[in-house]
Amino acid sequence: MSTFTKQLLSGSTDGMGILVAQAATPGTTIHTAHATSKDEIWVWAINMDTAERGLTLEWGGATDPDNLIGKAVPIPINAGPILIVPGLILTNSKVLKAFAASANKLVLVGYVNRIG
Repeated sequence: MSTFTKQLLSGSTDGMGILVAQAATPGTTIHTAHATSKDEIWVWAINMDTAERGLTLEWGGATDPDNLIGKAVPIPINAGPILIVPGLILTNSKVLKAFAASANKLVLVGYVNRIG
């Protein structure tokens, strides 16, 4: 029988938002998946800028198009948290990274359901 435990994103400090500091690959580390358990990842984006900003997620690698999710997905301003990763699974110590069209304007929040 599987167990589920709620975890912080590994790139977060104490559950706080993660500032997307990178504007190109390699992106800011958001979460490193468990080596053997499956991590169900949930992430929301918040735009702290006065203009819409694009966001690209590197899902376990940086190869285009194999590992890129939401290449330059626009994150609107004043819209509150926008769901960008709806419970997708990552494992085998793969890393979720993100970069934005402009550095230090987007904040990512979320959690992981670890299934082991």
